[in-house]
Amino acid sequence: MNKGLLIVLSGPSGVGKGTVCAALRQKTTDLVYSVSATTRSPRPGEVDGVNYFFKTREEFERMIEQDELLEWAEYVGNYYGTPAKFVQEQLDQGKDVFLEIEVQGAMKVKQKFPDAVFIFLAPPSLAELEKRIAGRGTDDDEVIRRRMQVARDEIKLMEEYDYIVVNDQIDCACRRIMSIIEAEHCRKERIVPQLTTSLNEVL
Repeated sequence: MNKGLLIVLSGPSGVGKGTVCAALRQKTTDLVYSVSATTRSPRPGEVDGVNYFFKTREEFERMIEQDELLEWAEYVGNYYGTPAKFVQEQLDQGKDVFLEIEVQGAMKVKQKFPDAVFIFLAPPSLAELEKRIAGRGTDDDEVIRRRMQVARDEIKLMEEYDYIVVNDQIDCACRRIMSIIEAEHCRKERIVPQLTTSLNEVL
């Protein structure tokens, strides 16, 4: 059985990663979504174990010490990370795993899984990004300022990704991401071994 694809979606805070992922869930059932762990507080409507595993700093640091995370990063005062065991089990079963993570985390995953598919979700503009962050109503002016500074640094890392998808409209962004995944499944590196095996069996 071929291993599944590891698809990594990241981008600056406020770009709409969570919204795009929620829309993708409604459009396709072929992806396994890895739930990240975080020490930040739940936002309105977020559910533990669905949107994130919400942990205390002590719980998260224990996960780091026990090497239970595929990647982790501290972002604007909070930890974020990806539990490793679940991801590897799904890939070994031939399932595509979708990671929605911060940019720092994506760079760490790239070191361990260089063959993963890395997609950067970009805002149409910095002005629109700041508008989206402020529109949440969950951050004060100082946090917004810090998030925007981090966003500028993260946007400079776009060159490290395989694909860039501009999140101008959610449906359009979803279609682009789904097209990328389909194209990756058609890469010759994945198809040739399968065809060679099946053709040899026939011959």
